[in-house]
Amino acid sequence: MSTIADHVISALAASGVRRVYGLPGDSLNGFTDAIRRSPEMAWEHVRHEEAAAFAAAADAALTGRLAVCAGSCGPGNLHLINGLFDAQRSRVPVLAIAAHIPRTEIGSEYFQETHPQDLFRECSVYRELVSTAEMLPRILEMAMRAAIEERGVAVVVIPGELFLQKADASAWPARPVEPTRSVIRPDEASLQRAAAILNDANAVTILAGAGVEGSHDAVIAAASTLHAPIVHALRGKEFIEYDNPFDVGMTGLLGFASGYKAIKESDALLMLGTDFPYQQFYPDNAKIVQVDIRGRNLGRRAPIDLGLLGTVGDTLAALQPLLHQKTQREHLDRSLNHYRKTRKRLDELAVNDRDRTPIRPEYVAGSVNRLAADDAVFTVDVGSPVVWAARYLSMNGRRRLIGSFNHGTMANALPHAIGAQTAFRDRQVIALAGDGGLTMLFGELVTLIQNRLPVKVIVFNNSSLNFVELEMKAAGIVNFGTDLHNPDFAAVAQAMGVFGRRVEHPADLERAVADAFAYDGPAVVDVVTARQELSIPPAITVEQAKGFSLYAIRTILAGRADELLDLVTTNVARRILD
Repeated sequence: MSTIADHVISALAASGVRRVYGLPGDSLNGFTDAIRRSPEMAWEHVRHEEAAAFAAAADAALTGRLAVCAGSCGPGNLHLINGLFDAQRSRVPVLAIAAHIPRTEIGSEYFQETHPQDLFRECSVYRELVSTAEMLPRILEMAMRAAIEERGVAVVVIPGELFLQKADASAWPARPVEPTRSVIRPDEASLQRAAAILNDANAVTILAGAGVEGSHDAVIAAASTLHAPIVHALRGKEFIEYDNPFDVGMTGLLGFASGYKAIKESDALLMLGTDFPYQQFYPDNAKIVQVDIRGRNLGRRAPIDLGLLGTVGDTLAALQPLLHQKTQREHLDRSLNHYRKTRKRLDELAVNDRDRTPIRPEYVAGSVNRLAADDAVFTVDVGSPVVWAARYLSMNGRRRLIGSFNHGTMANALPHAIGAQTAFRDRQVIALAGDGGLTMLFGELVTLIQNRLPVKVIVFNNSSLNFVELEMKAAGIVNFGTDLHNPDFAAVAQAMGVFGRRVEHPADLERAVADAFAYDGPAVVDVVTARQELSIPPAITVEQAKGFSLYAIRTILAGRADELLDLVTTNVARRILD
């Protein structure tokens, strides 16, 4: 007779799941043993449960299907929480199997006891404890359904001894849990109101987020009719930047001056599938029409004149016939011209600066972009790597960009890459890692070897928590606690059996990257980059300007004038020479 764990595996397999990311533990033994005996399921072993959750999140983001991770009782499943927060905030379907202590010991402060239903409440759309074998089939199906339909995290908490109980196969019908297909759009009256606002406006700008996925042509058609420049939020970059004659770049803290300007100068803003959080980047007096599949998102970032509940594709399909073709395009032409100038200035920085060292991070990102495959998957750490990725990686409709863009956690690039490469064994996967982020989950380099994953890791090695330093500078605070004493990452990689190359001179960069990309296996390219390169946001507030001035004064008073000189040399002098 089969065990309950066998039936869990059967139910997952029936719904298309083919792998589970995790780390073994005694309370998971029944579950992992069922995977061992299953011809349909693979156990993807990692070195830290946090990495398992990140890997599942990337897997789900790329495949669009349910992905699964697992952790043993207490500390094991507790380690999942940061990766699950990332999956929840990225809105990807992930199921977490959280093993638990014996049922009879719950509430007694037993060894390794936690309360997973409470711990995971904030980072899940569903979570439930299974107390008896009879409860499991329905709870498991509800959890999978919630994760898939609400595009979020579902957590099923299972005491370890339940996995080993015998079960009658006839009582466990494994039915596939597949996503539903629906047309979701506003009613006619709401569409007429939206069309009236947009038709009456003289300067419409579109702000596109992750919700435009699959609706590229519909967004371009609307922009063409409205003569509207298209600004993208970071999560919308991969879905709308390419083949887009209306593209004026990104807005936000990591964005371009052109994107900021196109929104600020609009008199009507059409928000499509975006929950862009920074209020200071919204227009001051424009009318705002917002389209989102989640009604709770409407109007929570800026006051809106009209909220439309629906998918971007379905809503634009119904709205497009109501829009009038505009004849004036001054706003569009002005925005495009500004973007061309902004893009030119950015591209001028992504060069070998006369063999000067340390290497410009822009040059690193630009080189990776040129040498990467047309269908590469990029994963990026938060901090400075995500800045350079946002500005220098070109999307084309086939490439993908995965990061912790909403949760904003360190150490995501490498474990996200593990999930991406596991799901797509023959696709090029490139992790743009910060030195701080890489070392936080450094052990996952061993996972690349053990699981035979040919991930290419490009390390932006500036010996600092670079983005934190920028935040300190902007606040007028002397940098403190941000120094990183790093090893030679390439040498460490080689000691592990990974291809490793350290790059300290710009002339050696492209050859090192090309060799790593051509290598049949995992690779680490450790690039020593400029620490003082500033990633200035598109709009500097008076407070930030004051902060930089205070930083300069306090740095000198602290006896660290050499740091200030390095900052000036990196960001001012070299541009004068250019």
